[in-house]
Amino acid sequence: MAVPKQKKSKSKRGMRRSHDALSAPAYREDKQTGEFGRPHHVDLKTGMYNGRQILKTASDAA
Repeated sequence: MAVPKQKKSKSKRGMRRSHDALSAPAYREDKQTGEFGRPHHVDLKTGMYNGRQILKTASDAA
């Protein structure tokens, strides 16, 4: 069984954990509606992505 030869210092432990921090998710404001949404995702309310209609919405079907 592998056993560490020496105790890892607080500095080395902190260096290892430096990438574990959580970051807040990014949001962008829609230019037409002013609502916030995730970048590079289709807007489910309007069905638009990158200025093009990708999904059909309920208002489009009527």
